[in-house]
Amino acid sequence: QVQLVESGGGLVQAGGSLRLSCTASVTILTINAMRWYRQVPGKQRELVATITNGGPRNYADSVKGRFTISGDSAKNTVYLQMNSLKPEDTGVYYCNFLIALSNYWGQGTQVTVSS
Repeated sequence: QVQLVESGGGLVQAGGSLRLSCTASVTILTINAMRWYRQVPGKQRELVATITNGGPRNYADSVKGRFTISGDSAKNTVYLQMNSLKPEDTGVYYCNFLIALSNYWGQGTQVTVSS
């Protein structure tokens, strides 16, 4: 069973940076896509960034130019570098791996941006 372990969340002031990491517990030969979502209470989970196997990276309009998603296939890890953070970036961030036709989720990491 694949488990995803996240790290890197925390409290930061507006304008600051954080880097989230998400690593799979087992070696995976092919990860079709790696994604980051975020969720705030009372709202639906929002797709923030996607990186696909050999494809382009995609970002939500709200984070373009500030966030960068990257992957290390050898380490089965995906990163989310978040710069110029804003209070509206606050939420629980979840990583997601698409492996074959199955989706796997991390446990979530809290990001809080103070104004």
